[in-house]
Amino acid sequence: MTDLTALFTDLVRLETRLYNVLDVRLKAEHELPLGQFEFLRFIEAHGTTRVFDIAREMAITVGATSKAVDRLESAGRVRRTANPDDRRSSLVALTDEGERVLNAAKPTVEEELRTWVGSVLPAPVLDQLATSLSMLRQRAEADHRTDRTEPKAKP
Repeated sequence: MTDLTALFTDLVRLETRLYNVLDVRLKAEHELPLGQFEFLRFIEAHGTTRVFDIAREMAITVGATSKAVDRLESAGRVRRTANPDDRRSSLVALTDEGERVLNAAKPTVEEELRTWVGSVLPAPVLDQLATSLSMLRQRAEADHRTDRTEPKAKP
């Protein structure tokens, strides 16, 4: 039987090491921290989005997200506009500079991920890993949306 605690440790350590490798390279080659890359990818995928939507996707607070968007806006990579449907929020969209830096950074990220993950695992194993992680993430996000902070009681 798989030791789930050891699995968790491996997963966390791998994520930390991958994050650090990607972050260092993106900063060096594109002056773009990995966290900002992830924000830009989300905004690109959604066209225009609210800070709240970014926060929910990244699983961080709205305050932290707003500060990160401030940094992206100061760098000229996103712009905020008033939300016509909700005066309490603003809409965030990529600028031309945001699109440029994101498009330049994507191949860098892909190259590092091929090196650290894609070159290690055979395609079928990688496909299974992707499916499994997606299932686990969906479960975790579904549990979070129902705001269950207490563990389930055992039957």
